Amino acid sequence: EVQLVESGGGLVQAGGSLRLSCTLSGFTYESWGVGWFRQAPGKEREGLSCLSSPDGKTYYSYAVKGRFTVSTDKDKNTVFLQMDNLKPTDTAVYFCAAEVGLIANYYSDYEYKNWGQGTQVTVYS
Repeated sequence: EVQLVESGGGLVQAGGSLRLSCTLSGFTYESWGVGWFRQAPGKEREGLSCLSSPDGKTYYSYAVKGRFTVSTDKDKNTVFLQMDNLKPTDTAVYFCAAEVGLIANYYSDYEYKNWGQGTQVTVYS
C-alpha cells in the first residue's frame, strides 16, 4: 500500500526556516514523481515543486524558487522540503503527493493520485 506521511510543520517567525519531511512507504521515490503542494484557507491548492525521478530533475514554482529546496534521504525513503526566508504568505497546510512515472504537469494536483495528510505551517510577522 502506498502511503505518504508529512511532518515538520509548525509555527515560525517571518524570515525563519522549517524543514518538512515526506516519508514514503509501499514504494520508493526513485521511479516516481513526488510533489509538494500547499493550500491556504480559502484558496486553491498550489503546486510548489516536483522531484521528478524519471528525468532526474527537480522543479520549483516561481513562488518558491530560491527559497525552498527539495532533498532526499534514500535510506529513509524520505523527501524533504527545506523552506527558508519564510513569509506570512507561506502560511498554509503543506502536502506531499506522489505518482509513478513521469509527471506531465508538475504543479497540477490532478497528476498525483497519492497524497499525505498534510502538515500545518504558520508564519507570523
